[in-house]
Amino acid sequence: MNAFKDIPNLGKTLINKLQEAEIENIEQLRMIGSEKAFLRLKTIDPDACINMLYALDGAVQGIRWHQLSKERKEELKFYFQQLTLNN
Repeated sequence: MNAFKDIPNLGKTLINKLQEAEIENIEQLRMIGSEKAFLRLKTIDPDACINMLYALDGAVQGIRWHQLSKERKEELKFYFQQLTLNN
């Protein structure tokens, strides 16, 4: 858990899921990106929600997900909807 110490939006449960998806630290998360990381999590947890995607994107940017720009939230929402439609 120390590999994600003090990263916004990442609590114990989400960190455990990231590690289960073989994402071990914030550097890997940033390299993979929030969308691809979310896709990995979705295969592990089919109930993964839009807020988890927001949380990942905020973590990548180093901000609370509430501070994501409106435009970025719309992009992420579109991505999430496309995943939902394809499943």
